[in-house]
Amino acid sequence: MKPVISNEEFKRRVLQTQQKMKEANLDLLLCFANEAEPQFVRYYSNYWPSFEFAGVLIAQEGEPVLIIGPESGTYASGTSKIKKIRKLLAFRESSNPEYPGIKLDSFRSILNDDFGLQSVSRAGVAGYGLITYQIFREFEKACGEFGAGAIVNADEIVSSLRMIKSEDELACMKEAYRIASEAMKAVIEKIAVGMTENQVKGIALAKIFAEGGEGESYPFWILTGKGSNQAISRCRNKVIQAGDLVQVQVAARYEGYASTIGRPIYMGKADDGMKKFIEAGYLVQKEILKIAKPGVPAKKISDKHYEVLKELGFDQYILYGPVHGTGLMEGESPWIESVSDYNLQENMTFCTCLYLGDDEKSIGLRVEDGFVITKEGAVLLSDVQSGLIEK
Repeated sequence: MKPVISNEEFKRRVLQTQQKMKEANLDLLLCFANEAEPQFVRYYSNYWPSFEFAGVLIAQEGEPVLIIGPESGTYASGTSKIKKIRKLLAFRESSNPEYPGIKLDSFRSILNDDFGLQSVSRAGVAGYGLITYQIFREFEKACGEFGAGAIVNADEIVSSLRMIKSEDELACMKEAYRIASEAMKAVIEKIAVGMTENQVKGIALAKIFAEGGEGESYPFWILTGKGSNQAISRCRNKVIQAGDLVQVQVAARYEGYASTIGRPIYMGKADDGMKKFIEAGYLVQKEILKIAKPGVPAKKISDKHYEVLKELGFDQYILYGPVHGTGLMEGESPWIESVSDYNLQENMTFCTCLYLGDDEKSIGLRVEDGFVITKEGAVLLSDVQSGLIEK
């Protein structure tokens, strides 16, 4: 049987959040999501909005409410683990239809009728950097009518719960990485000179769906030859040529959980300079995984990244790095950076996001794999050929 997040876990997440809200003196928490960034809502409801926006509103006591736009009622009712579902005009799609004649709720009606609140002292938003201005203003106005002051950034309340993964979550992440691994293997087998970047992406996508994935966990990319020195990108209709270094990113989503794998593939026989460039990414990954254990300061991982690449003579190719959290999004809190001030813990999950860009030659590569922190140390979630790949 395929892994899923249990109903009990969804309920437990709400209770844990309500406890953190009490500790933070937060009366209301609005978790916001859109189609591209569903994590703050899917974490509590399993609902992934399409076209419209979505929110989960949580009070310190009682059942949460899933908030959707006017058109998503039947979709949400068949998907959501939260039974109370309310439609608000502010959550409509961005073309802003008016929906005349349709009965809709409001933040005020939810606070009155669903939560039975008389007053609100303090309210916050998780997904603070995502929420639309229109929805934020309506929420702020409603909370203000109940006595609340400025709406605070409450991302940390949700992110702190998501940092340590449950057994259900780890099982879903392992399946997401199994799917991505199969997709990357298909790319390595079938990629050829004369294909376009988009055609190679099609190989990976077909395998993702064939293996039971929900789709891409982000709009992943395959970048070939000159112009591949892009840390974030999209596939183009550029044709792969002999002698190209191809930066391949493959990303799959399963039960909401994201996976990503990055591999450089050289189309031909690589010379010594190219081999050293490619091997640098794998060498630094190896050193990072070697020291990533419970109790290790995150900053130590970042320091090792810079130290190894400097020794290899590739530190000038660093854009950022070297590791970020992963889970419901490919990149989520916490990041591992030079300014990180926390220690690694068991059941944290990360990606080695090792990008090297040679802007002089206009080429780039990324070595990326997911891993989980166990009692013994870091264990990779992906299962794909590493090291020099020549085609």
